[in-house]
Amino acid sequence: MTDRDGDRDHRDHRFSEGEGFDDPYEEFDLDPPELAVDPSKVDPIDSRVVTDTLDEQNIATDDVDATELLDVGLNYMQINRYEQATEAFERTARFAEDETLEQEAWVNKGVAHAELEEWDEAIGAHREALRIDDESEHAATAETNLAYALWEFGETAQALEHAERAVEIDERFAAAWFNRAFFLSERGLSEEALHCVDNAIRLGLRNAKVLEEKAEILEELGEYDQAEEIAEEANEMREQAEREMMDDREEMFGQASGGAGGAGGGPGMGAGAGRGQQRQGGRDGIGLDDLGIDITDPGSEEERDREWELE
Repeated sequence: MTDRDGDRDHRDHRFSEGEGFDDPYEEFDLDPPELAVDPSKVDPIDSRVVTDTLDEQNIATDDVDATELLDVGLNYMQINRYEQATEAFERTARFAEDETLEQEAWVNKGVAHAELEEWDEAIGAHREALRIDDESEHAATAETNLAYALWEFGETAQALEHAERAVEIDERFAAAWFNRAFFLSERGLSEEALHCVDNAIRLGLRNAKVLEEKAEILEELGEYDQAEEIAEEANEMREQAEREMMDDREEMFGQASGGAGGAGGGPGMGAGAGRGQQRQGGRDGIGLDDLGIDITDPGSEEERDREWELE
């Protein structure tokens, strides 16, 4: 050992003494914070329970703009990212302080699940919306969407009940009349079905899909000449829609591509509450956008307040 090394060994070192520990002191570790969750109320296969609990613990409700969060979900819907949309709508419902906004979120969540063909989840979302308020401005839409999901899920009797309930809530909701017409036709009640589809048409729901459904109902009633006339009108409307779609695609891509959907009507969903998506499904999975309805607006107040009469 050199003299230099010896000097280093005998040199006094002063270390930081720190602040010390309290007496008694609270130990620390790297475990996550203890979550105030009742295990008996947690579904063991729910993979989001920790994330949702941490959301509530780390994010104050006042720090979240639920309306903007709803818009995030709607934007996901526009680009067909339905799984992400369901998560955004669920968080919207959790953070919304206004019941109307919460109900709107649940209705749109049901629409997103329907797009994924997750019928059980869609049914649950619409039932939750109706639990909040079954007489509100969004109730008829929730009932119509619930009827559609139940029909796809195989609960046809319940589907008709909720379609009728939608009409009772809002007699000016064309999609509800169309759904009711379809369900009645499926049960062989063609005369009542014709009355309902005519009401839907009077309310502005006049396009190829609706006319094709009316033609089928007329055939069931033995009105073959009138059914043929309506079917021809529906075919002309479809061909016109195909031409317009081809022109739009040529303008967008510089070349023609693709074609339009097949024939057949079916039950469907009304608009997602407020600004939500719309979708119509059935024999060939047709959307309400194909029915000629703006997919972001179930109808302006001016249109819905116009005078009309039922038979």
